[in-house]
Amino acid sequence: MSEHLSVAAPSWLVWVAAVVGFLATLLLVAEVLRQRASRASLVSGFAAVLALELVILRPERVQTNEIRSLPSVTVLIDTSRSMALPGYDGSRFEEATRALAALQTHAKGKADLHVFAFGGQEPVAWSSKLTPSSATSQLDPTLSSLERGERTDAIVVISDGRLDAPAPGVSHEALKARLGPLGIPIHTVNVVDYAPKDAQIRSVSLTSTAVAHVPVPLRVEVGCTGGLACGELELHVRELRDNGPSIEVGRGVAKVTDDAALVEMSVTLDTVGYHVLEVSTSAPDGDSIPENNKRLFPVLVTRERVRVLHVAGRPTHDVRAVREWLKSNASVDTIAFFILRTKTDNAKAEDDDLSLIQFPVNELFTQHLASFDAIIFQDFDAQPYGIGRHLPALARYVHNGGGLIMVGGPNSFVAGGYAGTALATILPVALEDTDQSTAADVDNFVPRWSDEGRAAPLLGPLRSLSGDELPSMPGTNVLGALHPGASALWEHPTRRTKDGKPMPIFAIAEVGNGRSVALGIDGGWLLGFSTFGLRTGGRGTAALWDGMLGWLMRDPRYEPVQVDLADACVANEPVQLELRALPGLAPKERSTVTIDVQRLDDSSKPLHREVPISAGVGTLRIPFEALAAGGYAARARFGNTTTVRRDFACEVGGQEWADPRPDPEHLKAIAAASHGVSVSTRQVDHIPLPDAKILTTMRRDLPVLPPWVWAILAATFAGMHWIVRRRTGLL
Repeated sequence: MSEHLSVAAPSWLVWVAAVVGFLATLLLVAEVLRQRASRASLVSGFAAVLALELVILRPERVQTNEIRSLPSVTVLIDTSRSMALPGYDGSRFEEATRALAALQTHAKGKADLHVFAFGGQEPVAWSSKLTPSSATSQLDPTLSSLERGERTDAIVVISDGRLDAPAPGVSHEALKARLGPLGIPIHTVNVVDYAPKDAQIRSVSLTSTAVAHVPVPLRVEVGCTGGLACGELELHVRELRDNGPSIEVGRGVAKVTDDAALVEMSVTLDTVGYHVLEVSTSAPDGDSIPENNKRLFPVLVTRERVRVLHVAGRPTHDVRAVREWLKSNASVDTIAFFILRTKTDNAKAEDDDLSLIQFPVNELFTQHLASFDAIIFQDFDAQPYGIGRHLPALARYVHNGGGLIMVGGPNSFVAGGYAGTALATILPVALEDTDQSTAADVDNFVPRWSDEGRAAPLLGPLRSLSGDELPSMPGTNVLGALHPGASALWEHPTRRTKDGKPMPIFAIAEVGNGRSVALGIDGGWLLGFSTFGLRTGGRGTAALWDGMLGWLMRDPRYEPVQVDLADACVANEPVQLELRALPGLAPKERSTVTIDVQRLDDSSKPLHREVPISAGVGTLRIPFEALAAGGYAARARFGNTTTVRRDFACEVGGQEWADPRPDPEHLKAIAAASHGVSVSTRQVDHIPLPDAKILTTMRRDLPVLPPWVWAILAATFAGMHWIVRRRTGLL
């Protein structure tokens, strides 16, 4: 509360009183100067004039009581993962919490603090339970969010300066243009100003698309901070596999100068799909963050041209149709062999001279098998041609990521002697009956679409041509029941397997890391060359084989489900997998999504989830508990579709730990551009706080004396002045 004197008279009357008083005073002074008045008359005159003035002005005491509001200060604490790195005493995040406590003490009774955590797009109300777990450090979106909220008088940012937005290196003018419109100062508190002793792999990138069997350049940036003596660091690149130990696919040496080195090398990957690569270096003595000496990242391997080995027993109509399609497809590189005779057909034939050209059985199935993306066995009996002993290797080839298509005919499946072999274990169907006389059904029939076949993306191109119509087929190989996890796309209309279910004619299966197809007919050529072919423009054969080979090669167009990470996987933090069904494949009724997550270098039981999904839902997020650092394979099955695989990697700290250097200069630039100050955690009390705001003022007017008292005093002094003038002879 404050008090001061004022007058009750309006301002114009104050001026009138002042003029009258001034003129009266001049007259009194003039009388004295003419020696007509005594001093007593002058004093009494002054007193009378003053009393008259007081009557007019009516002095009063004014008491005011102001209600003030403390200024509002928003505090933003960085919760990105880099804040978990070492600080002065503990982690940088612990340093930030101590800085907050010091700021709260500094602002007590002077400002209201509103504390938020920032990292992603929107700020989060501060809680002591928060941890540094954000994948980014986005200050720009946070400031934009504050602009839309309640007014604040100042902002304090507590961080290590490793901000993603605004990015480091932005000019002062650009920062002013961004921060100036806020109209408030942004003060910054730097939690640490030194780089830890650490060798790190800062980034790993492919300089071109990864193509199977083709060397792809790999660029690795290595750093060495805090005065750590690194010298030359060996780099190793390994591919993580779930069917055995990791294999080294690249090696290099980082010669560190000026705390950094850039190494370029090349790696070659043989199969399509996602692969997890590990780039690592040894930790020098004194390295304080050994976790960032290893980087894990997934690589999507595609094909420039698909390399196919096509082995056929004889040049039938169906073989010719497949061969013509392979020759006409510019994206396919085909090695084809037509086996026309066995060793017993010609006594003069050499062991490997069993085809139109020499058939190098041993070389193909030992040295060069891994170089093929897919193998097609069509109406081919492997036993008489020396391939039987290589069937276990062919089974391993499929398990390791290769593709196999077995097409029917008189010398295929059971009729070809494949029952009981290693190859039979990787087919989608069982080869139940070894009786050659019952290995085929030669009656004409029209294959029937299964529900899975109608939904399968690999048959989408064929169904777009013909709908559910299929030509009559001249018989089929007899196939057994589906193996677990396999899907039948076409079925026989009348025949049943031993379990009483319709006999599959066309089936597909996921086998380890690879895939296999069983097509029990040898009349596929009728899709292009028949009355049916006339109605479809002869495109049926190509549509079928495009889909089959595309599915084997994991072409996204033919996958029923897209599996991805909702966010980057960080070790020891929960992860979410996102499953998206292709348009038109969302379940028409309540269904189930099954997903297994298996660590690549661990044969233990995978993490398993079965999640119900409602009709019409095409996208689903499935949470998993925290995973340890390493590579993982996620296998998902959406309803009755085939299994889809997606490999991914989890790193300790993620990209936020890749470069541990703080950036105090970035914080200083932000403060300077917004007319704020930048301090360390030990100088928090140097942050200027805004002045308090006056919300309202209460005023009370108290007269010094009642008006009638002033009137009596004025009359008394005027009478005294009249008496004095009478006695001095002025009246």
